[in-house]
Amino acid sequence: MSLQLDIEKYFALSEFKPKEKTMALAAFKELVKLLNRGEVRSAEKQNGMWIANSWVKKGILLGFRLGKNKNMSIFKQMLFFDKDTIPIKPMTVGDGVRIVPGGSSIRTGAYIAKGVICMPPMYVNIGAYVDENTLIDSHALVGSCAQLGKRIHLSAAAQIGGVLEPVNSVPVIIEDEVMIGGNSGIYEGTIVQKRAVIGAGCIITGSTPVYDTVKGKIYRKTKDEPLVIPENAVVVAGTRPLRNEYGIENDLSVYTPIIIKYRDEKTDAGTALEESLR
Repeated sequence: MSLQLDIEKYFALSEFKPKEKTMALAAFKELVKLLNRGEVRSAEKQNGMWIANSWVKKGILLGFRLGKNKNMSIFKQMLFFDKDTIPIKPMTVGDGVRIVPGGSSIRTGAYIAKGVICMPPMYVNIGAYVDENTLIDSHALVGSCAQLGKRIHLSAAAQIGGVLEPVNSVPVIIEDEVMIGGNSGIYEGTIVQKRAVIGAGCIITGSTPVYDTVKGKIYRKTKDEPLVIPENAVVVAGTRPLRNEYGIENDLSVYTPIIIKYRDEKTDAGTALEESLR
């Protein structure tokens, strides 16, 4: 597509002549329109695998390079200064999104589908994709380029990390109907598959080994593959003992996420979203 070619071309430039900067800004603005409508994404599922659209991430980085700091303050007591290329996302009540009053912010270039509920204060960064009927609770973060599916419950203070660089890295992916517990953090391109449950306080990074006590497996990120939390897995915060001499002598252990079960009817009842809130 011509937009992709333009983004690739202007991203490769170290300096911009006036005409090149004008054309680069036009390409970035077109990309933002498509991101806002959900017509392009920073990552897509192809043949069962999540693939990063590196040109989209290059386009977002290009927008930062082209922008200048601008006064975006609402009034004198609420001062904001940010790149003039990346303002707040333009939205209307017709978008079908609930943004409850109280300090939430969504950056332009993020897709927010109908039925999404945003509880204050929460933040969604550029390049993120949030699909239908997902709940983003108070103090939660959806980082740049993170991809969230349908009917996710992102609990209070949960953090979904963003990945802009390196541009070929897959961002954090949270698939449909996942429950993310409060004060959890999912980072470094981790993929959480459908209907998994991440218990409160779990921290999962690309370098975190996850121990499956049901199947007797250990899930790790590899050189070529991200860390993947299996479909329907129920993950809680756990520990494992240190096996070296000092660890044994001092009875030390380190944090690790543990899969203790896979979803059943009891789990579904405990994690069901309250439909009356919608």
